[in-house]
Amino acid sequence: MAILTAAIVACAFIAACGMSPANPVQDSEAESTPTPTANAFAAGSLQDPLEGATAVHTGKPIAVRIPSLGVSTPLESLTIGPSGELGAPIDYNRAGWYVDGPVPGEIGPAVIAGHVDSVTGIAVFSRLAELKAGDEVYVDTESGRSLRFIVTTRMQSAKATFPSADVYRNVPRPELRLITCAGVFDRSVGHYTDNLIVFAALAL
Repeated sequence: MAILTAAIVACAFIAACGMSPANPVQDSEAESTPTPTANAFAAGSLQDPLEGATAVHTGKPIAVRIPSLGVSTPLESLTIGPSGELGAPIDYNRAGWYVDGPVPGEIGPAVIAGHVDSVTGIAVFSRLAELKAGDEVYVDTESGRSLRFIVTTRMQSAKATFPSADVYRNVPRPELRLITCAGVFDRSVGHYTDNLIVFAALAL
């Protein structure tokens, strides 16, 4: 909001203090300016093919399933912590849904996160890096419906430069983000250096 306010103030200042042109256009010249006409080669009224994407309203998610990885887990509720980072599930064998973001099936990026391992062994998203484009992810909802998402891509990023814009930005269709840890375990701070993010889109 501060950036937006500063931009508005800056624009107002420039508009108020703009310099007059050295050779102002006379009224007669302005009236004789030709009106632009449509170019025969213009694209016309082409539309974004995703513009008509529809949301699927099925209530809150209660579980996520990834058949190719043998994952089937109930979902905890996750929120953003005091440090500005997405909290992790309490149970290492469960994933969690970011409750302040879109509900899976709504327009936008729904976020589900889970641990990659624990002090006793592997955790719920230990094999998340094996997902590839075309794989299926199912989100079960409280209404009894299962939403099918198709993996589109994945990326790994250092936690210090987490790609918030790519993960949380507005998108014109229902999408899903699956997040876990990756990279090297840094014993000095007690966590992994990277995050793995899997991107998926709702299949209707």
